[in-house]
Amino acid sequence: MTAPATIELRDIRFSYPGGADMVFDLKIRAGEKVAVMGPSGSGKSTLLNLIAGFERPQEGSILIDGQDVTTLPPDKRPVSMVFQENNLFSHLSVRQNVGLGRSPSLRLNDCDRQAVESALMRTGLGDKADRLPAALSGGERQRVALARVLVRNRAVLLLDEPLASLGPALREEMLALIADLHLEGKMTIVMATHAPEDAGRLTDRLVHVAEGRIAGIGATKDYLGGQAPEGFRDYLGKNRA
Repeated sequence: MTAPATIELRDIRFSYPGGADMVFDLKIRAGEKVAVMGPSGSGKSTLLNLIAGFERPQEGSILIDGQDVTTLPPDKRPVSMVFQENNLFSHLSVRQNVGLGRSPSLRLNDCDRQAVESALMRTGLGDKADRLPAALSGGERQRVALARVLVRNRAVLLLDEPLASLGPALREEMLALIADLHLEGKMTIVMATHAPEDAGRLTDRLVHVAEGRIAGIGATKDYLGGQAPEGFRDYLGKNRA
């Protein structure tokens, strides 16, 4: 298993065409589990996309494990990302969707195939390997996305509201699975979420993003326990309304 990595965003400036500037300065420790919370449109997903390489900043630098990755494409970064819609190919089986994590062409060697089977078993999908995504529940589809992360064996896992469409029982199941995977691999985890209960269940530290800025950082238990700046308390109150 790859060792976890630090993440640093140094003087990052980014804007979409016609949009306001976003400015990010942030350091995440290796093996840390961090929640990113804030209103819709505040920049949570953009922050994750910058780390992953799906967006490139106009200024500043991004370092992962001390390496400047600012100009590297996503596939060259030690990062995996799970999205809310899980990005599965409907015409491929569960096994094939997971295998894409090892080879986009699905040209797998024996080692690759062994890694795929191991990931399927660890995520409880061993008996569903030949099914198509349409035959799976929402939670099972997210398990496929996590299995694909496992076979990629990257140091950083980014989660962009991956549980938003799931009911309470499935959310708890998935959070438990992610926590177990972290215990096994100690990967660095950054999760964008609107759900305080998800942040409290999984993460150690919380980053509050507002209007394209990092408005505050603190221990998750403190932020969710009422010891947060007023801006986050206001957001949390509206989010729970």
